[in-house]
Amino acid sequence: MAGTNGFSVSGYGPQRGGLWSQLSARDSVLRKLDWPLLLSAIALSLVGTLLVWSATRNRTALNQGDPYYFFFRHALNTGIGIVLMIGTIWLGHRTLRGAVPVLYGLSVVLVLLVLTPLGATINGAHAWIVIGGGFSLQPSEFVKITIILAMAMLLAARVDAGDQQHPDHRTVAKSLGFAVLPMVIVMLMPDLGSVMVMAVIVLGVLLASGASNRWILGLIGAGVIGAVTVTALGLLDEYQINRFAAFANPELDPAGVGYNTNQARIAIGSGGLTGTGLFKGSQTTGQFVPEQQTDFVFTVAGEELGFLGAGLILLLLGVVLWRACRIARETTELYGTIVAAGIIAWFAFQAFENIGMTLGIMPVAGLPLPFVSYGGTSMFAVWIAIGLLQSIRVQRPITA
Repeated sequence: MAGTNGFSVSGYGPQRGGLWSQLSARDSVLRKLDWPLLLSAIALSLVGTLLVWSATRNRTALNQGDPYYFFFRHALNTGIGIVLMIGTIWLGHRTLRGAVPVLYGLSVVLVLLVLTPLGATINGAHAWIVIGGGFSLQPSEFVKITIILAMAMLLAARVDAGDQQHPDHRTVAKSLGFAVLPMVIVMLMPDLGSVMVMAVIVLGVLLASGASNRWILGLIGAGVIGAVTVTALGLLDEYQINRFAAFANPELDPAGVGYNTNQARIAIGSGGLTGTGLFKGSQTTGQFVPEQQTDFVFTVAGEELGFLGAGLILLLLGVVLWRACRIARETTELYGTIVAAGIIAWFAFQAFENIGMTLGIMPVAGLPLPFVSYGGTSMFAVWIAIGLLQSIRVQRPITA
């Protein structure tokens, strides 16, 4: 008999037999977990710890004179993230479904606080709340999760209840309203990169929900019109305009706006097939690439681990996306499918944008590489997403 949070009673509480028999039981949580997904995410975080360490061990202006400063903090962030994943699995995505209004309201309040004197500007984006003790919070990372959960709750409600086969137009419009509100607030920070990710999440969620294609085409058209309007009205900050200008013309001001991408390509290109060796990259050791522990962490892999090491990161990310797609396909409820699809869209686009901007095929948008880049809030968010995926898998009906 299964509990309401998806955990089997046979795996918990007083049981006959030893601990191993409980853990290895056919309906135990450990047996139900998607281990390729979990191990790939852990491997990415471990590789990220080494890359972040390599990028920061000589940067005394950042590490406060302690070469292990970012190493331990990245490892701590990963550990906290895994604990949050376990808590998410324990609660279950179905339990969180009932808490969506509270979680959504809390996330909106947090992003609104960024626009108050409590907010702080880091790397040109006024998107942070400084907590103290060297820690800060980026609420927009949690908004990605609440948009997925809120839209999934609305779009799947009547379908999972058997009242209709696909969400109707009114339901789709209501779900879009829930997504647009925090997106507008995040845009006011401004945090264009996060808004781009959220827009892709919305498209992924609608595609998975079975909503009419007219909504998909309409949103794409509205996005194009919105981008043109924002640019024409001068609503973007100067640093954002400069980033797009540098992307359109890589030779534009190579010592200024084009510096980051030029140095990133030099670092990746110097790695060759096998790389220069961990801690031996001249671009990394010489501190030529800015923000190398966060947005440009992939350049450390390209230079020091080479094509093979960078390819391993891509392979691990591919496994995460493959297993997430399998979970989305195998779940029997639309709610679970939509949640998984939103996470897939999030991870896929953010990884493509992050790696693409280091290679010069995408504009610089200030997005971290999932599991790899340094950043507490981003690490917590992606591990909560892994917890949601694992919960969807754990709560599947047992087949003979």
